[in-house]
Amino acid sequence: MNDKTKKPVYFSVHDIHAYYGESYIVQGVSFNVHEGEILALLGRNGAGKTSTLRAIARLADPELKQGEIWLDHQPIHEMKSYQASQAGIGLVPEDRRIIQGLTVEENLRLAQIAPPVGWSIERIFELFPRLKERRKQEGTTLSGGEQQMLAIGRALARDLKLLLLDEPYEGLAPVIVQEIEKTLQEIRELGITTIIVEQNAVAALKLADRAVILDTGNVVFDGTAQEVLDNEQLREEYLAI
Repeated sequence: MNDKTKKPVYFSVHDIHAYYGESYIVQGVSFNVHEGEILALLGRNGAGKTSTLRAIARLADPELKQGEIWLDHQPIHEMKSYQASQAGIGLVPEDRRIIQGLTVEENLRLAQIAPPVGWSIERIFELFPRLKERRKQEGTTLSGGEQQMLAIGRALARDLKLLLLDEPYEGLAPVIVQEIEKTLQEIRELGITTIIVEQNAVAALKLADRAVILDTGNVVFDGTAQEVLDNEQLREEYLAI
């Protein structure tokens, strides 16, 4: 068993229910994450994965109508999105949201807390040497992989405690996926807790410590990533792999 499972719970989602208008999307999801873990949040299209991430980040949609979200003893469920960000939650959305007209460095500085807490621009460039090479280049002109690095770097530019990644490998070549995986492993070694939503379930499982599988807005599995890799029936039924 991974030693991390012996640590106290660092982040928890308890019985959350979330809606888009009248559409009941997240239907009582609960799970825990330990500090420094990577959790793969998996399921078929429409299972509620991205909606769960958005609810954790306290975005307006979906609307959280019930349940609790706690990060490092802080009640996130009572917060607005900007307050959740200030509390240490960083969401990297699927479309990356690189700001047009700003350079790589300007994108990072815009996200940075003043004064910097732990993550200076130069420290981010140490993690992403390619971004340092392109620090004066407009962010939207980067390749897809470089934009993903910038989006992750921008999340780190705050006092990050929980990194949320929505489809980080989408549209990337396998060699770039490996590069992003290496970066996420380095981030884990720094003690940052991560939740990753990814359609490339095998890649996510090989990276993750634990996995939660959703089906129609409900948790149908909560255990180690290796258990999912070893369970062909579970993979076929809920992940189609």
